[in-house]
Amino acid sequence: MKKAVVLLSGGLDSATSLYFAKNKGFECVCLIFRYGQRHVKEIAAAKKIARRARCRWQVVTLSLPWKGSSLLDREMKIPVATTSQGHHVTSVPNTYVPARNIIFLSFALSYAEASGARTIFIGANAIDYSGYPDCRPEFYRAFVKAAQLGTKTGIEGFPIKIITPLITKTKARIIKLGMKLGVPYELTWSCYKGALVPCGECESCRFREKGFSEAGIEDPVLRSRK
Repeated sequence: MKKAVVLLSGGLDSATSLYFAKNKGFECVCLIFRYGQRHVKEIAAAKKIARRARCRWQVVTLSLPWKGSSLLDREMKIPVATTSQGHHVTSVPNTYVPARNIIFLSFALSYAEASGARTIFIGANAIDYSGYPDCRPEFYRAFVKAAQLGTKTGIEGFPIKIITPLITKTKARIIKLGMKLGVPYELTWSCYKGALVPCGECESCRFREKGFSEAGIEDPVLRSRK
């Protein structure tokens, strides 16, 4: 069976990406990152999702002591989203973690090359998103080229593919796809905060709310807490 490395954060998009890969016939190994984020709820969620999907998983622990993001620095305030409608980015919010996807993809690339996997899946999205530069299609096109030039498999003519199946989909389309694939959305966690229930105010919560609303589906995380 063909092997794939899946970046699994515990959120809605990464869970859908995992089930998409499984549906395409891949044997998946999930990489879960503990990188000093504010809370570990998303890590716990990722483990539950991987178990439900019957996939192997590995937690990669690393430190970003320079912080530079409200997701890493508790002294920085997580911004409240101003709207749950369409998003037109004028500036990158402070929830952006500097070069996070470059770091994560580099680990995934190393793991894939060492383990014989030929594909990496990441649930990046450039439609209903916060404007992070490392979530755009042009970034992934550039990273693929760098990976081809900077790996043994790449220069030998067997480059590792990096697949972004959700990058041009709205949250509503992602959720509808996930429902068809059987994604356990009740296990996912999207909120930037680690409280008992989602805050409903951060951008991640607003995009999730917008997605379920436009898909005409009740969010199972909210339903289970009523």
